[in-house]
Amino acid sequence: MERNRQPVERFLGGRGPVVDVRAPAEFAQGHIPGARNLPLFSDDERAAVGTTYKQQGRQAAVQLGLELVGPRLGELGRQLKALAAESDGEPLRLHCWRGGMRSESMAWLATQLDLSVLLLEGGYKAFRRWVLERFECSWPIHLMGGRTGSGKTDLLLALANRQAAVVDLEGLAHHRGSSFGSLGMPPQPSTEHYENRIAITLEGLREAEQIWVEAESAQVGRCRIPAGLWRQMQAAPLLEIRRPLEERLEQLVAVYGVQDPSALREATERIARRLGPQRTSAALAAIAEQQWGEAARQMLDYYDRCYDHELERHGGSNQHQLLGHVDLSGLSADAAADQLISRGVIKAQGRNAA
Repeated sequence: MERNRQPVERFLGGRGPVVDVRAPAEFAQGHIPGARNLPLFSDDERAAVGTTYKQQGRQAAVQLGLELVGPRLGELGRQLKALAAESDGEPLRLHCWRGGMRSESMAWLATQLDLSVLLLEGGYKAFRRWVLERFECSWPIHLMGGRTGSGKTDLLLALANRQAAVVDLEGLAHHRGSSFGSLGMPPQPSTEHYENRIAITLEGLREAEQIWVEAESAQVGRCRIPAGLWRQMQAAPLLEIRRPLEERLEQLVAVYGVQDPSALREATERIARRLGPQRTSAALAAIAEQQWGEAARQMLDYYDRCYDHELERHGGSNQHQLLGHVDLSGLSADAAADQLISRGVIKAQGRNAA
Protein backbone atom coordinates (compact mmCIF):
# COMPACT_ATOMS: atom_id res chain seq x y z
CA MET A 1 0.00 0.00 0.00
CA GLU A 2 1.34 3.46 -0.94
CA ARG A 3 1.89 5.57 2.15
CA ASN A 4 1.37 9.30 2.38
CA ARG A 5 4.97 10.54 2.63
CA GLN A 6 5.86 14.15 3.27
CA PRO A 7 9.08 16.18 3.03
CA VAL A 8 10.54 17.57 6.25
CA GLU A 9 8.99 21.04 6.36
CA ARG A 10 5.51 19.84 5.46
CA PHE A 11 5.80 16.99 7.97
CA LEU A 12 6.89 19.39 10.72
CA GLY A 13 4.02 21.72 9.89
CA GLY A 14 1.42 19.05 10.65
CA ARG A 15 -0.63 18.97 13.83
CA GLY A 16 -0.87 15.30 14.78
CA PRO A 17 1.50 13.63 17.27
CA VAL A 18 5.01 12.87 15.99
CA VAL A 19 5.74 9.21 16.73
CA ASP A 20 9.39 8.16 16.57
CA VAL A 21 9.57 4.37 16.23
CA ARG A 22 13.35 4.10 16.57
CA ALA A 23 14.99 2.34 19.50
CA PRO A 24 15.22 4.19 22.85
CA ALA A 25 18.98 4.86 22.55
CA GLU A 26 18.50 6.42 19.12
CA PHE A 27 15.70 8.60 20.47
CA ALA A 28 17.80 9.67 23.47
CA GLN A 29 20.66 10.75 21.21
CA GLY A 30 18.38 13.15 19.37
CA HIS A 31 14.83 13.43 18.08
CA ILE A 32 12.33 15.86 16.62
CA PRO A 33 11.39 18.15 19.55
CA GLY A 34 8.01 17.13 20.93
CA ALA A 35 8.13 13.63 19.43
CA ARG A 36 6.92 10.58 21.37
CA ASN A 37 9.01 7.42 21.35
CA LEU A 38 7.14 4.21 20.47
CA PRO A 39 10.00 1.85 19.61
CA LEU A 40 9.40 -1.08 17.32
CA PHE A 41 12.55 -2.73 18.73
CA SER A 42 14.40 -2.40 22.02
CA ASP A 43 18.07 -1.41 21.84
CA ASP A 44 19.19 -5.04 22.12
CA GLU A 45 16.65 -6.20 19.54
CA ARG A 46 17.76 -3.54 17.08
CA ALA A 47 21.37 -4.62 17.53
CA ALA A 48 20.44 -8.28 16.97
CA VAL A 49 18.51 -7.49 13.77
CA GLY A 50 21.41 -5.40 12.47
CA THR A 51 23.91 -8.15 13.18
CA THR A 52 21.69 -10.72 11.48
CA TYR A 53 21.38 -8.49 8.41
CA LYS A 54 25.17 -8.18 8.11
CA GLN A 55 25.87 -11.86 8.68
CA GLN A 56 22.90 -13.61 7.08
CA GLY A 57 21.23 -11.08 4.82
CA ARG A 58 17.96 -9.18 4.57
CA GLN A 59 15.56 -12.13 4.59
CA ALA A 60 16.95 -13.55 7.82
CA ALA A 61 16.89 -10.10 9.45
CA VAL A 62 13.25 -9.57 8.44
CA GLN A 63 12.33 -12.99 9.82
CA LEU A 64 14.02 -12.21 13.15
CA GLY A 65 12.24 -8.84 13.25
CA LEU A 66 8.87 -10.54 12.77
CA GLU A 67 9.59 -13.01 15.55
CA LEU A 68 10.62 -10.23 17.94
CA VAL A 69 7.72 -7.89 17.21
CA GLY A 70 4.94 -10.44 16.74
CA PRO A 71 4.18 -11.02 20.45
CA ARG A 72 4.00 -7.26 21.03
CA LEU A 73 1.69 -6.26 18.18
CA GLY A 74 -1.31 -6.00 20.48
CA GLU A 75 0.46 -3.66 22.89
CA LEU A 76 1.88 -1.55 20.06
CA GLY A 77 -1.62 -1.27 18.64
CA ARG A 78 -3.01 -0.10 21.97
CA GLN A 79 -0.32 2.55 22.23
CA LEU A 80 -0.99 3.78 18.70
CA LYS A 81 -4.70 4.11 19.48
CA ALA A 82 -3.92 6.00 22.67
CA LEU A 83 -1.77 8.47 20.73
CA ALA A 84 -4.43 8.83 18.06
CA ALA A 85 -6.99 9.61 20.76
CA GLU A 86 -4.91 12.69 21.65
CA SER A 87 -4.68 13.94 18.07
CA ASP A 88 -8.12 15.58 17.60
CA GLY A 89 -8.57 13.64 14.39
CA GLU A 90 -5.18 14.62 12.92
CA PRO A 91 -3.06 11.83 11.35
CA LEU A 92 -0.26 10.28 13.36
CA ARG A 93 3.09 11.45 11.99
CA LEU A 94 5.42 8.42 12.00
CA HIS A 95 9.10 8.14 11.25
CA CYS A 96 12.14 5.91 11.81
CA TRP A 97 15.79 6.47 10.84
CA ARG A 98 15.58 6.40 7.03
CA GLY A 99 11.84 6.12 6.49
CA GLY A 100 12.15 2.39 5.76
CA MET A 101 10.82 -0.84 7.20
CA ARG A 102 10.32 0.20 10.81
CA SER A 103 8.04 3.14 10.04
CA GLU A 104 6.38 1.18 7.21
CA SER A 105 5.64 -1.66 9.60
CA MET A 106 4.16 0.65 12.23
CA ALA A 107 2.15 2.45 9.55
CA TRP A 108 0.75 -0.90 8.37
CA LEU A 109 -0.30 -1.72 11.93
CA ALA A 110 -1.95 1.68 12.33
CA THR A 111 -3.95 1.29 9.14
CA GLN A 112 -5.21 -2.11 10.30
CA LEU A 113 -6.69 -0.18 13.24
CA ASP A 114 -8.23 2.42 10.88
CA LEU A 115 -5.83 5.11 12.06
CA SER A 116 -4.64 7.81 9.66
CA VAL A 117 -0.87 8.14 9.32
CA LEU A 118 1.72 10.29 7.57
CA LEU A 119 5.34 9.24 7.06
CA LEU A 120 8.43 11.44 7.01
CA GLU A 121 10.17 11.08 3.65
CA GLY A 122 13.75 10.04 4.39
CA GLY A 123 13.06 9.65 8.13
CA TYR A 124 15.04 11.23 10.95
CA LYS A 125 18.12 11.24 8.72
CA ALA A 126 16.40 13.72 6.40
CA PHE A 127 15.34 15.81 9.40
CA ARG A 128 18.96 16.00 10.55
CA ARG A 129 20.05 17.24 7.10
CA TRP A 130 17.34 19.90 7.35
CA VAL A 131 18.56 20.90 10.84
CA LEU A 132 22.15 21.38 9.71
CA GLU A 133 20.99 23.38 6.69
CA ARG A 134 19.24 25.85 9.04
CA PHE A 135 22.60 26.89 10.47
CA GLU A 136 23.96 27.75 7.03
CA CYS A 137 21.02 30.11 6.41
CA SER A 138 21.53 33.79 7.16
CA TRP A 139 19.72 34.93 10.32
CA PRO A 140 19.38 38.49 11.73
CA ILE A 141 21.23 37.57 14.92
CA HIS A 142 21.66 40.22 17.64
CA LEU A 143 23.61 39.56 20.84
CA MET A 144 22.61 40.51 24.37
CA GLY A 145 25.78 41.05 26.40
CA GLY A 146 26.42 41.99 30.00
CA ARG A 147 28.53 41.01 32.96
CA THR A 148 27.64 37.96 35.06
CA GLY A 149 24.56 38.62 37.18
CA SER A 150 23.11 41.28 34.88
CA GLY A 151 19.99 39.19 34.38
CA LYS A 152 20.40 38.66 30.65
CA THR A 153 18.42 35.42 30.58
CA ASP A 154 15.52 36.86 32.57
CA LEU A 155 15.45 39.87 30.26
CA LEU A 156 15.45 37.72 27.13
CA LEU A 157 12.56 35.66 28.48
CA ALA A 158 10.64 38.83 29.33
CA LEU A 159 11.27 40.08 25.79
CA ALA A 160 10.06 36.77 24.34
CA ASN A 161 6.84 37.18 26.33
CA ARG A 162 6.40 40.49 24.50
CA GLN A 163 6.77 38.90 21.05
CA ALA A 164 10.42 39.78 20.55
CA ALA A 165 12.26 37.06 18.63
CA VAL A 166 14.51 35.24 21.12
CA VAL A 167 16.49 32.00 21.09
CA ASP A 168 17.29 31.03 24.68
CA LEU A 169 20.55 29.17 24.07
CA GLU A 170 21.04 28.46 27.77
CA GLY A 171 17.48 27.28 28.35
CA LEU A 172 17.65 24.94 25.36
CA ALA A 173 20.94 23.55 26.72
CA HIS A 174 19.69 23.27 30.34
CA HIS A 175 22.81 25.13 31.43
CA ARG A 176 23.64 28.69 32.50
CA GLY A 177 26.99 28.71 30.78
CA SER A 178 29.49 28.91 33.66
CA SER A 179 31.17 26.43 35.99
CA PHE A 180 28.03 26.77 38.12
CA GLY A 181 25.67 26.54 35.14
CA SER A 182 24.34 23.03 35.69
CA LEU A 183 23.25 23.60 39.30
CA GLY A 184 19.51 23.16 39.71
CA MET A 185 19.03 22.40 36.02
CA PRO A 186 17.68 19.24 34.30
CA PRO A 187 20.19 16.93 32.57
CA GLN A 188 21.64 18.42 29.41
CA PRO A 189 20.60 17.12 26.00
CA SER A 190 23.18 15.72 23.61
CA THR A 191 24.76 18.25 21.26
CA GLU A 192 22.77 16.62 18.45
CA HIS A 193 19.47 17.21 20.21
CA TYR A 194 20.58 20.71 21.19
CA GLU A 195 21.01 21.42 17.48
CA ASN A 196 17.52 20.06 16.82
CA ARG A 197 16.02 22.36 19.45
CA ILE A 198 17.80 25.43 18.12
CA ALA A 199 16.85 24.71 14.51
CA ILE A 200 13.15 24.32 15.32
CA THR A 201 13.22 27.55 17.36
CA LEU A 202 15.00 29.47 14.60
CA GLU A 203 12.59 28.25 11.95
CA GLY A 204 9.69 29.59 14.02
CA LEU A 205 11.33 33.03 13.86
CA ARG A 206 11.79 33.04 10.08
CA GLU A 207 10.00 36.38 9.59
CA ALA A 208 11.70 38.25 12.45
CA GLU A 209 13.68 41.43 11.78
CA GLN A 210 15.92 40.77 14.77
CA ILE A 211 16.68 37.51 16.58
CA TRP A 212 18.18 38.03 20.04
CA VAL A 213 20.48 35.53 21.72
CA GLU A 214 22.73 35.82 24.74
CA ALA A 215 26.42 36.37 24.03
CA GLU A 216 27.84 32.93 24.83
CA SER A 217 30.99 30.89 24.57
CA ALA A 218 30.98 28.29 21.82
CA GLN A 219 30.20 25.66 24.46
CA VAL A 220 27.19 25.87 26.79
CA GLY A 221 28.03 23.21 29.34
CA ARG A 222 28.60 20.10 27.25
CA CYS A 223 26.42 21.38 24.39
CA ARG A 224 28.24 23.03 21.49
CA ILE A 225 26.58 25.88 19.60
CA PRO A 226 26.35 24.84 15.90
CA ALA A 227 29.29 26.12 13.89
CA GLY A 228 27.20 27.98 11.33
CA LEU A 229 25.24 29.82 14.00
CA TRP A 230 28.39 30.51 16.02
CA ARG A 231 30.01 32.19 13.00
CA GLN A 232 27.00 34.46 12.68
CA MET A 233 27.11 35.27 16.39
CA GLN A 234 30.76 36.29 16.06
CA ALA A 235 29.81 38.88 13.45
CA ALA A 236 26.50 39.99 15.06
CA PRO A 237 25.82 43.40 16.60
CA LEU A 238 25.94 43.36 20.41
CA LEU A 239 23.90 45.36 22.90
CA GLU A 240 25.43 45.51 26.39
CA ILE A 241 23.17 45.76 29.44
CA ARG A 242 24.58 47.12 32.67
CA ARG A 243 23.55 46.87 36.29
CA PRO A 244 25.39 47.98 39.45
CA LEU A 245 27.44 45.46 41.37
CA GLU A 246 24.99 45.13 44.26
CA GLU A 247 22.10 44.27 41.93
CA ARG A 248 24.26 41.69 40.19
CA LEU A 249 25.16 40.12 43.54
CA GLU A 250 21.47 39.99 44.48
CA GLN A 251 20.71 38.25 41.19
CA LEU A 252 23.43 35.66 41.76
CA VAL A 253 22.34 35.01 45.34
CA ALA A 254 18.74 34.52 44.17
CA VAL A 255 19.84 31.93 41.58
CA TYR A 256 22.63 30.11 43.39
CA GLY A 257 21.97 30.73 47.08
CA VAL A 258 19.30 28.01 47.03
CA GLN A 259 21.67 25.39 45.59
CA ASP A 260 23.38 22.58 47.47
CA PRO A 261 26.47 24.03 49.22
CA SER A 262 28.52 20.95 48.33
CA ALA A 263 27.71 21.46 44.64
CA LEU A 264 28.68 25.14 44.92
CA ARG A 265 31.94 24.12 46.55
CA GLU A 266 32.72 21.61 43.78
CA ALA A 267 31.95 24.17 41.07
CA THR A 268 34.24 26.68 42.78
CA GLU A 269 37.06 24.16 43.01
CA ARG A 270 36.76 23.49 39.27
CA ILE A 271 37.83 27.07 38.54
CA ALA A 272 40.31 27.38 41.41
CA ARG A 273 43.30 27.76 39.14
CA ARG A 274 41.63 30.65 37.33
CA LEU A 275 40.35 32.30 40.50
CA GLY A 276 43.71 32.08 42.22
CA PRO A 277 44.41 30.64 45.69
CA GLN A 278 43.36 33.73 47.66
CA ARG A 279 39.97 34.21 46.02
CA THR A 280 39.31 30.47 45.98
CA SER A 281 39.99 30.22 49.72
CA ALA A 282 37.77 33.23 50.45
CA ALA A 283 34.95 31.90 48.26
CA LEU A 284 35.05 28.45 49.86
CA ALA A 285 35.04 29.97 53.35
CA ALA A 286 32.01 32.11 52.43
CA ILE A 287 30.17 29.06 51.07
CA ALA A 288 30.91 27.14 54.27
CA GLU A 289 29.38 29.99 56.27
CA GLN A 290 26.48 30.36 53.79
CA GLN A 291 27.50 33.94 53.04
CA TRP A 292 26.28 33.71 49.47
CA GLY A 293 26.81 37.34 48.57
CA GLU A 294 30.44 37.27 49.65
CA ALA A 295 31.02 34.01 47.76
CA ALA A 296 29.57 35.57 44.60
CA ARG A 297 31.69 38.69 45.05
CA GLN A 298 34.86 36.58 45.03
CA MET A 299 33.84 34.99 41.73
CA LEU A 300 32.87 38.16 39.92
CA ASP A 301 36.38 39.55 39.51
CA TYR A 302 37.32 36.51 37.40
CA TYR A 303 34.08 36.43 35.39
CA ASP A 304 34.13 40.20 34.82
CA ARG A 305 37.64 40.03 33.42
CA CYS A 306 36.59 37.23 31.07
CA TYR A 307 33.56 39.19 29.91
CA ASP A 308 35.49 42.43 29.37
CA HIS A 309 38.06 40.57 27.29
CA GLU A 310 35.35 39.01 25.14
CA LEU A 311 33.59 42.37 24.69
CA GLU A 312 36.82 44.02 23.60
CA ARG A 313 37.56 41.17 21.20
CA HIS A 314 34.04 41.27 19.72
CA GLY A 315 34.27 44.93 18.78
CA GLY A 316 38.00 45.00 18.20
CA SER A 317 37.89 44.56 14.44
CA ASN A 318 34.65 46.46 13.86
CA GLN A 319 33.23 48.92 16.37
CA HIS A 320 29.96 48.94 14.40
CA GLN A 321 29.28 45.52 15.95
CA LEU A 322 28.77 47.24 19.30
CA LEU A 323 25.32 48.81 19.61
CA GLY A 324 26.25 50.61 22.83
CA HIS A 325 24.97 49.94 26.32
CA VAL A 326 21.83 50.52 28.35
CA ASP A 327 21.72 51.02 32.11
CA LEU A 328 18.94 48.94 33.66
CA SER A 329 19.62 49.90 37.28
CA GLY A 330 16.62 49.31 39.51
CA LEU A 331 14.46 47.82 36.75
CA SER A 332 12.87 44.38 36.90
CA ALA A 333 13.22 42.18 33.83
CA ASP A 334 9.65 43.03 32.80
CA ALA A 335 10.15 46.78 33.22
CA ALA A 336 13.47 46.62 31.36
CA ALA A 337 11.85 44.72 28.48
CA ASP A 338 9.05 47.27 28.23
CA GLN A 339 11.56 50.10 28.18
CA LEU A 340 13.77 48.54 25.49
CA ILE A 341 10.78 47.87 23.25
CA SER A 342 9.16 51.27 23.79
CA ARG A 343 12.45 53.01 22.96
CA GLY A 344 12.77 50.96 19.77
CA VAL A 345 16.05 49.40 20.87
CA ILE A 346 14.52 45.94 20.48
CA LYS A 347 11.76 45.20 17.99
CA ALA A 348 8.82 43.02 18.95
CA GLN A 349 7.52 41.02 15.99
CA GLY A 350 3.95 42.17 16.43
CA ARG A 351 5.07 45.82 16.57
CA ASN A 352 7.55 45.99 13.72
CA ALA A 353 5.18 47.94 11.53
CA ALA A 354 4.89 50.61 14.19
